[in-house]
Amino acid sequence: MKKIVLLMLGLFFLVGFASAYRVNIDAPESLPIGKPLIVNGTTTFGIGTPIDVVLYYQLTTTTEIKRKIVYVQSDYSFRAVFDTTGLKTGMYKVEVPTNGMGDSISMRVVYLVDRSDDIQLNSPTTQNFNGKIFISGTIKGDENSGVQIEVIGPDNVVVFGPRYINTNYQGTFTTDVPISEPGDFEVSFTDARGYVGKRIITIKGQQSLTSAPTPAATTVSVLSAHTKSSRDNPAYFAIKTGFGQVTIHTSSSIDWVIEYVDDKGVIQLVNGQGEQYPEQILLPGKGKTLFIKVYPVKSSVNSEIFIYAENALSVDIISTVPEPFAAAIPQNTPTGTPESPVLPGLGVAAFTIAVLIMRKKF
Repeated sequence: MKKIVLLMLGLFFLVGFASAYRVNIDAPESLPIGKPLIVNGTTTFGIGTPIDVVLYYQLTTTTEIKRKIVYVQSDYSFRAVFDTTGLKTGMYKVEVPTNGMGDSISMRVVYLVDRSDDIQLNSPTTQNFNGKIFISGTIKGDENSGVQIEVIGPDNVVVFGPRYINTNYQGTFTTDVPISEPGDFEVSFTDARGYVGKRIITIKGQQSLTSAPTPAATTVSVLSAHTKSSRDNPAYFAIKTGFGQVTIHTSSSIDWVIEYVDDKGVIQLVNGQGEQYPEQILLPGKGKTLFIKVYPVKSSVNSEIFIYAENALSVDIISTVPEPFAAAIPQNTPTGTPESPVLPGLGVAAFTIAVLIMRKKF
């Protein structure tokens, strides 16, 4: 009898001991193919414990793609990175086999998206060395907006960017990237929706020993933020400017209105481009924070607004009305704003009363 009691106590102890361990992982819900899939996790396992992290492809059946063995760090975290280059579009999952450990979150579903067709490169993929790379192309869905370009050289060093390049009404962009040697250069493209894809441009030839050194490209800082906006619930942004000219513009496809408070505390309104082109503000940067308000012209619109700021230190979304707008002096009503319906109504009423009086007299 004592042996049975001891055995039962031992089993309860083991069950309680096993259920005390937990593993929780986190991964993005979607990811463009070519970007690294980063899986972060925490656990109650001891420091240095090996953890299996497995990437599966899910179709009608589940197929293991890759497996990583990582180790628990001093803060009880772990991290696994999977290369998604060459994988096909579809549903995947990352999982840490835990054999049903309590309330662990050990599996995440990830949808891999192939956006490489959104970029059409018009410039040659093989060019002769002349001190620069000519990059020209078209990006789908980013007309009158822009694309961020980064170039990595043959020695895996960034030689250009990330730098924001404007696109025209057809989504076309063009830039020259100064280089100091031939070789294979990896050109990656990112837009407001995230990573798009990359292309390899090969530069042939030899560097001239007598050629003058090529000046380094000037990198212009371009930051962005996005949120929902409507007439009833406009979006507010706080932009910390740098020094020198600052360029701020909206996304296109919707007729947006920008309001900002100038140095005299007066609200300035910008709305002259319509739906096809982004609204834009050019002003001198003074290292201060500029608050802007953005909303659509049409009251029926409730959509995502993207704000891009060139030569800015930060772009943040503000959830409440900023103080400068509360204290600012409104400018005159902009041209084209409908008059108040009260005044025409009073005019009609006055005219009617006058007619009745004239009838009584005669």
